[in-house]
Amino acid sequence: MGDPDLAFLDIDPEDERFYRVLLRSGGADPEQLVRHADLDEKAVHVLRQRVTALGLAAMTDGLLRPVSPAKAVQHLIDARLARIRQELETKAATSAIVASLLAERNAATTSDAIAGADRPPMERLVGIEQVRAAIDELTFFTRSESMTTWPSGVMRPEIIETSRPADARILRRGIRMRSLFGAAALDDPATMAYLRELVGKGAEVRVSRLDLERILIFDRAAALTPIDPSDSKRGALLTREPGLVTTLVSLFDRMWGQAQEIPAAASAEEGPAVSGERPTELERRILESLCTADKDENGARDVGISVRTYRKYVATLMHRLDASNRFHAALLARERGWI
Repeated sequence: MGDPDLAFLDIDPEDERFYRVLLRSGGADPEQLVRHADLDEKAVHVLRQRVTALGLAAMTDGLLRPVSPAKAVQHLIDARLARIRQELETKAATSAIVASLLAERNAATTSDAIAGADRPPMERLVGIEQVRAAIDELTFFTRSESMTTWPSGVMRPEIIETSRPADARILRRGIRMRSLFGAAALDDPATMAYLRELVGKGAEVRVSRLDLERILIFDRAAALTPIDPSDSKRGALLTREPGLVTTLVSLFDRMWGQAQEIPAAASAEEGPAVSGERPTELERRILESLCTADKDENGARDVGISVRTYRKYVATLMHRLDASNRFHAALLARERGWI
């Protein structure tokens, strides 16, 4: 039996050979690699790009250094698992297997429910189990956009753990996810940590201080609303009626437009912490820029920070001031003597 190799992780033999050269050398500059690997400059350049893209090596202080074997192999495993997961999810989505299985289930309860039959424009889902089953089905078939409101604002830990796999699948498939939460989310560390996790994966999340209606909308083609807004366990109404869905989308867009992005995390890299203390010098300059800069890009340039960081500071300062918009934040800051 020969020496083990990385073929089982879909690594080309040339890439593996080059990585092993790096491991033996501990890191080298391009000229040294030409000698160590017995390759010409062009081949070394190509291999350097490939092993870097694979996560097997990284440029540090002008040298191409190998990533530790354990870390490199784990990275390759994660990458292959992601490809397999994507392949299986795509196959399931394009094979119509779920629709076929749903037809079997529907055939057991209604004589005219056959594969491909039109669904009714309005369905009454009684009980939490029916609602969850409908959400699972609608989420699976969503292709472009998911819109959700969470009026209470707080997600219990068990709800977060239940939601995480489904949310991750949606975002992996490149679906636009917009989630709107009540203001109570700002005071719940677990909820805020999860919302920031979602944002880090590509979701769009906002928080509103206004009353929200509970809505779930899928591809602007189907929507769920509670039968009783005060008791979601009673069930929900599922509508595919185009006119009604369009109205609910408009309602969501209005609520979304009145909400704010979630504030930055409390760290030096990501922005200021939420507090009632007077602003720092940087925060004061950002508040002043709200009075003079017409664009975030200009404001960020004026204070000398990135646009992303600038926006996080603005969101946090608006929360501290309880401001409805940026102009309002500037006015409140003046009233407090901050600027």
